[in-house]
Parts: sequence; C-alpha cells; structure tokens
Amino acid sequence: MKKTGLIATALVLLVFVAGYGFHAFSADDKQSKKDMAASDKKKEQQNAATVNGKPITMSDYKAKIDQTKRRVEMTGRQVDEKDMDSLKKKALEELINTVLLEQEAQKRGIKADDAEVDAQLEALKKNTTPENFQKFLKQANMTESTFRGLFASEMVIRKLIEQDVAPKIVVTAEEVKAFYDGNPDLFKTPDMVRASHILVKVDKNATEEEKAKALEKIKGIQKRVQGGEDFAQVAKEVSDCPSKAQGGDLDFFTKDRMAPPFANAAFSMKPGDTSDIVETEFGYHIIRVTDRKEAGTLTFDEVKPRIEQHLRSEKISQEIPKYIETLKSKAKIAILIK
Repeated sequence: MKKTGLIATALVLLVFVAGYGFHAFSADDKQSKKDMAASDKKKEQQNAATVNGKPITMSDYKAKIDQTKRRVEMTGRQVDEKDMDSLKKKALEELINTVLLEQEAQKRGIKADDAEVDAQLEALKKNTTPENFQKFLKQANMTESTFRGLFASEMVIRKLIEQDVAPKIVVTAEEVKAFYDGNPDLFKTPDMVRASHILVKVDKNATEEEKAKALEKIKGIQKRVQGGEDFAQVAKEVSDCPSKAQGGDLDFFTKDRMAPPFANAAFSMKPGDTSDIVETEFGYHIIRVTDRKEAGTLTFDEVKPRIEQHLRSEKISQEIPKYIETLKSKAKIAILIK
C-alpha cells in the first residue's frame, strides 16, 4: 500500500516537471527550497499532530480542548490554569486515539450508514426533551450537526470494539455471584411509585392573569377526568408535558426525582387514586397513581444479566487502552506542538 502511494506521488511530480520544464523548477533552486520549507513549516503550524499521515488540525485540537474543559465543568468542577496542561494533553491523546480507531475501522470496512446513525440518534433524543437536548448541545458548545458527526464516529468505533475486543472477554458465573454478594447495598430498592399526570404549564414569570387562566384550564380538565373520560386519552390531547405521547405515563420514580409537591401527592396515594390539582414550579398537575413498589432487595436472578453486562463492560473498558497501545505501536504518530 505504501509503495503504491509513493509511485502515485512520483507520477504526479513527473507530470508537474514535464508540464512546466525542469529549467523553470531549477532556475532559482535555493529560493524554491526556502519557499518549500516555509510552506512545510506553515502546514505544521496548522496541525497539532499527524496520525499515519492524517493531520489533526489546530482548530480541531482547540475545539477538543474546549469540549474537554466543558465536559469537566459539567460535572461541577472548575478548571484552573494549573489544570490546563494536563487537560490539553488529555484532549490531544483522545483525538489521536479516535483517529487510530477510525483508521482501523476503515481498514476493516466497518461503517455506520446514515439511516443507522439517524435511527439511533432519534432513539437517544426520545429519552430527553427537545429543550434538554438543546441545553446539552449549548453546554457542550456543539451544533446538532457536530454532535451527529461525533455520534457516527462513536458508533463506528463501538462496532470495532465489539468485533476486536468484546469477543475475547469472559465473565464467569462465579464473578457474577461474587459481585452480587459483595455489594448488597447496590441491590436495595427504595419506595417507588408509577404515575401518570396531566400538566398545564405555567411560566415562572407568568402574570397573575396568566396563572388564573391556567388554573381555569386545569379545572376544566379535572372535570373531564372526574366525569369518566379516559385519563391517558385526555393527557394525549391537552397535557403540556412530553409524557403526553405515553398518555402522561412517567414510569416508576423515587420520591427524590420529582418536585416536592408532586412527590408528596403521588406517594400519599394508592394505585388507582387520582389527585386534586397540584401546583409545582412547572404549573398545575393532575396525578393518577397506577402502581407502587415497596422498598426491598432485588434477588440475584433479577439482576444477574445486568451484573454480567456491567462486569463485561468493565473488562472491555480495561482492555481498550491495551488495544489502542497495540495500534499505536504500529502507527506513525507525530506530535507537532510543544
């Protein structure tokens, strides 16, 4: 492959020399060499590194530093000036690792087609609200297009890991049982309630008149529910919460997951009960409890597949750096920054 590339490059140079004449190239040989050296230096200044000839541009490097910094800050930790050297090193290392993995995937013919990327991206977005997704993009300083590109890259790399690393991982039955026995607190479950709700949203800066209109609206909805109309159908028609698509169903939740007035109402009811109008910071709600789980401990059989998956993922995570080091040992990597 390398030999073919050299031959192709030589042919291009031969065509260039033949077309413009050797004399034109050599008329001021010293100046040409200076120009070429200056051009090469300029190209190097535009790149942070190269991986098997593929450049990692300074703009990509700076963007990665910014993303890494924001990722740390999203955990609540502030990045000081003293942290920047290690953060920059980490950013460049992540870029190099990503390029190495992408190149290996390309070599193996591993791809993620557009339909597959779109389907998985939509599935991801369904687990949050459009507002929260946009908030995440803003915090990460990314456009949706940039995120889609990163998502597609991650999908290809995941396929490579599943093909090259995952098949070598073995999790024994003894390891699974030992994890369950050694971590009893992980399998304790608190009180949980499953409820559906109908929300009439009220902006936090709403006027008294707007609040009054919202209250009248929820009272009208309450009459429909009390009159025997199907709760889920009413929620689909009028609720201002994204859960309306599921008939208002919020699935199971613990008390600390919800706003206090909402949680207090839901946890004070039995399955089948419907609340009075409940006011929270989000607006007015009508809540219907549909199921309840008392506090307890999950059995080994209930959690066995999840433990196995957790241990498998943990072992894969431990093997990935070794896999990357193997790729690095065969790669030509040039760091062009100090």
